[in-house]
Amino acid sequence: MPTLEFNGKHHIYTHHLSVPYRPLETDKNRSCNPTSEDDNLIIHSDNLHALKALLPRYKNRIKCIYIDPPYNTGNEGWVYNDNVRSPLMQGWFKENSPVDNEDLEKHDKWLCMMWPRLHLLKELLAEDGVIFISIDDNEQHHLRMLMDDIFGGQNFVTNIIWQKKFSPQNDAKYFSDNHDFVVCYAKNKETWRPVLLPRTEKHNKRYSNLDNDPRGPWSSSGLDVKTYQEDYDYPITTPSGRVVNPPGDACWRYSKERFDILVNDNRIWFGEDGNNVPRIKRFLSEVKQGITPLTVWLHEDVGHTQSATQGLNKIGVSFSNPKPYTLIKRILQIGTDPDSIILDSFAGSGTTAHAVLALNKEDGGNRKFILVECEDYADTITAERVRRVINGVPDASDAALQEGLGGSFTYCTLGKPIEIEAMLTGKELPPYSALATNLLFTAAGTSVENNTLDQKNDDGLFYSDDKNDYYLIYKPDLEFLRSNEAILDLEHAKRIRDSSQDNSKKAIVYAAGNYIGQRELTKMGIAFCQLPYAIHER
Repeated sequence: MPTLEFNGKHHIYTHHLSVPYRPLETDKNRSCNPTSEDDNLIIHSDNLHALKALLPRYKNRIKCIYIDPPYNTGNEGWVYNDNVRSPLMQGWFKENSPVDNEDLEKHDKWLCMMWPRLHLLKELLAEDGVIFISIDDNEQHHLRMLMDDIFGGQNFVTNIIWQKKFSPQNDAKYFSDNHDFVVCYAKNKETWRPVLLPRTEKHNKRYSNLDNDPRGPWSSSGLDVKTYQEDYDYPITTPSGRVVNPPGDACWRYSKERFDILVNDNRIWFGEDGNNVPRIKRFLSEVKQGITPLTVWLHEDVGHTQSATQGLNKIGVSFSNPKPYTLIKRILQIGTDPDSIILDSFAGSGTTAHAVLALNKEDGGNRKFILVECEDYADTITAERVRRVINGVPDASDAALQEGLGGSFTYCTLGKPIEIEAMLTGKELPPYSALATNLLFTAAGTSVENNTLDQKNDDGLFYSDDKNDYYLIYKPDLEFLRSNEAILDLEHAKRIRDSSQDNSKKAIVYAAGNYIGQRELTKMGIAFCQLPYAIHER
């Protein structure tokens, strides 16, 4: 399969693996009605680091991802600030930053920015999950090739056209730009299927009940087919006595035997006077109780940029080029279940959170959102908008929004990176729960739903699964780490052995050192992992 090549690719090819883990830190003052560890999240951070921070808890758990990255038109002035170690890479970006229209390598830089983020997004996405990405003509073709590289071309679902404007721009140089794209890929197209959209009055309007059939409203369709078959070419006599033959060189869709069965079941409509060409009745109760999504989304169905701006103004928030929450709601209707987790790592004005809360209010769902925004307005615009739609907007035209959509979120930032060098010197010693969470995921490959992992007993047990007990002998204190208390000795090892063997489990122990050889530990059913080096053993 062809692959996409671009400047800088060899420098950032595995960059997502080297991004250090930084624990989430809660800011209660900026949170809104915070509840439990399963609360909605708004994270103020560079999204690359935030995605890495989410992995220990959310790997393979996100049902639907929506992102609206920079379109790279040259007018956004986006800045690349990933800490790629290559001096050539750093110099290349520093030479022309922010990226603008004069930068002849702006497409390469955009691809360098997107590559590691898409890799982490794929890790977070559930096996039956789906990702939607808003984009325009500037990078749509590059994005498709990039997604084929990372997600696999076989997992491409569709390229949706969204009518973002409803009136022509007569001052356009070539064509009036009235649409954007929403590119859709599944994590695994074999296991993902779109949720049917709810039927509306518009869809049901063509169903009526002209003959008061007890089975309810119906619509009708013709019996003729194009391919001629002799057994399906026969005359039909209507109740009025009119004889009808198939039109032209066609024939009826059903055999004479099958047609007679349909007549006896009152499934053939000859018109109110019994004189029409026969048509088959299709009952509303028997059709799919939903609508298969289309690939063209008109503004009257999902909103446009002007309605999005007007809606934000009524909420009392100002933001350039927002997406209408009704557009994201359509995505959620297609890509989520009532209890799904939704991630938006380019959160902007918080439209995705608004859409999640609105849809939950509408159908009684319990969807959760995770937003990531790196800019300074994460609190004053992104989170503030969500606070207002939760608590109510008095001037809103929508009654539900006036009252408030309800809900909550926890506002987070990221703590210091957990790095070997910083731990060795004692310069940065992470909290116990942060180190335990990172060890379990990075070293053991285990992702847990709990937000924090704390010490459960005096021996350092912090997590158990069907096969293993995990122990961490640690305090974020340099004196402790240099003392004998931080070292696994024989007495401590025997207690761990007895506890784990009682449960028929193997013990995995993380500590700064040990006084016992691994051969003896193996006999005791203990695997020892030395800190801080063990945090990169996976």
